[in-house]
Amino acid sequence: MRVVAELPVLPPLLVRRAIEAALGEDLGLAGDITTNATIPPAARAKGVIAVRQPGVIAGLDVARAAFETLDPHVRFEPKVADGAEVAAKTVVARVHGNARALLTAERVALNFLGRMSGIATLTRRYADAVVGTEAAIVDTRKTTPGLRAFEKYAVRCGGGQNHRTGLFDAILIKDNHIIAAGGLGRAIERARAHAGHMVKIEVEVDTLEQLEAALTHRIDAVLLDNMKPAELRTAVKLIGGRVVTEASGGVNLDTVGEIAKTGVDLISVGALTHSAPVLDLGLDFEIEGVVEV
Repeated sequence: MRVVAELPVLPPLLVRRAIEAALGEDLGLAGDITTNATIPPAARAKGVIAVRQPGVIAGLDVARAAFETLDPHVRFEPKVADGAEVAAKTVVARVHGNARALLTAERVALNFLGRMSGIATLTRRYADAVVGTEAAIVDTRKTTPGLRAFEKYAVRCGGGQNHRTGLFDAILIKDNHIIAAGGLGRAIERARAHAGHMVKIEVEVDTLEQLEAALTHRIDAVLLDNMKPAELRTAVKLIGGRVVTEASGGVNLDTVGEIAKTGVDLISVGALTHSAPVLDLGLDFEIEGVVEV
């Protein structure tokens, strides 16, 4: 079993806000009318969360937060760590607390855990496909609105790395910026004049000619967009280690290995977050005791 170390921390405030929003969406104005009608308020229950297919786990603390929001005294016991690769039927957590709270929080907890684990699982497949090369798999901004931090955390659980978090933490000059600015050189120079000393600048290029032009300016990274492996190898040789190289476009599990062998530093894959299937998990309950009121 491979475990990914040194994962980033999801800020508790961010987790709490997301969980409260998800529970609010589910509960509406009337609350969980099924559970409230069928389960006495003081009933307690215990259960296990298990995977129904093999995968990589991500989001256990987020699932814990869903249960704790409705039952602050719940006992949530992870049996594996985020980043762990598990077989089908593996129990990943045990939970014990107020039955109403567990039933009401169940779907929100599993939605986060399944979504995040699905991303981690797909990322692990890509990371495994480039083992033996120097390339790292990175994500993109093609994330679910409002859930970017969670999905990027899941990428790290799967063995990938994070690209920029948003539009605010790095400058990435793409083709439309170049057109709107009136040319590649003008866009780069304007970006350099605007950027602080801590802000890195990356430029997207589609051709080797554009790459040569970009390298005449002070940049930190270059995104080689939709280039064939032969072009990528030429580009890497031309760059000669002067800037970070990123390959993007047309990347899938069938092509990523060959792309990695060209010598690029990074391979960005939008599919990690926009196309990852949810990992199938379930929560099975055992009622401990029912107190009639």
